[in-house]
Amino acid sequence: MKQNRLNWTWMGIMLLVLAACSKNNENFLQKQEILPITLKGYNGSNEELLVKLDTFTSVGTISTNQRFERDEAYTFSTLKNTVKLSISEKRSGKLVLEKELKKEDKPVVINFLYMDGKVSDMPQKPEVENDKIKLSYKFIPDITGYTAPVDFVIGKYYVTPQVFEELARIKNVKPNEFSEPATISTFSTARQDYNGTMTSVSFLVRICKAGTNVPYVEGTPYTWNALSSTAPKPAASTASSKLYIFSEQPAGNIMRFSTRLDL
Repeated sequence: MKQNRLNWTWMGIMLLVLAACSKNNENFLQKQEILPITLKGYNGSNEELLVKLDTFTSVGTISTNQRFERDEAYTFSTLKNTVKLSISEKRSGKLVLEKELKKEDKPVVINFLYMDGKVSDMPQKPEVENDKIKLSYKFIPDITGYTAPVDFVIGKYYVTPQVFEELARIKNVKPNEFSEPATISTFSTARQDYNGTMTSVSFLVRICKAGTNVPYVEGTPYTWNALSSTAPKPAASTASSKLYIFSEQPAGNIMRFSTRLDL
């Protein structure tokens, strides 16, 4: 009988201990808070990027010359309300971006572009709309070094009569900055009649000195070709919403362009 009484006593003690531990664990879990963080955008550099939260370096890197979207998380202790997020070049250690994040800010979404050693916000594209083409640009004139504002003149080019029909214009865009979007209706590029003449039709985007129809390359060693010199653009007959980052890539003395980001 005495042995049974002792067993029951010990069992009671153990149950009390387990209950206390359970309660402490519950309190501990309640006091800890997780901050979800989403990083997305485009790394347009040749440098891999490291992500660090407080003193903890994230597993993996942000790859070079690619779009990215990755999820991170930080667990706050009871004594902490903020955490420092830092993003730096892996090879050089150069700081790219630094932000203080607060516990109450959750969830956090950081959308950025890193290109040519500079960080900027990643603009949001307009939604696709039926029978519409929406275009935004960031133009990097890295060969000519052109610094004055330009107009993006969007239009149809009727090949046989050599006529350019303007459909829309994005005005006064500074080089190395994002433009406002322009919207045009989709159209066919099949052979068609133009004033009694059957002709091919091309979708072209000219880059002119702001407020004019003069190609921005006038006064440089390069020329503008009516058909092959054009900013990047999508198919003319399909609804789309596009954001392009592009730079100069001449072919001989004819100005051509290369697309660095097609979003």
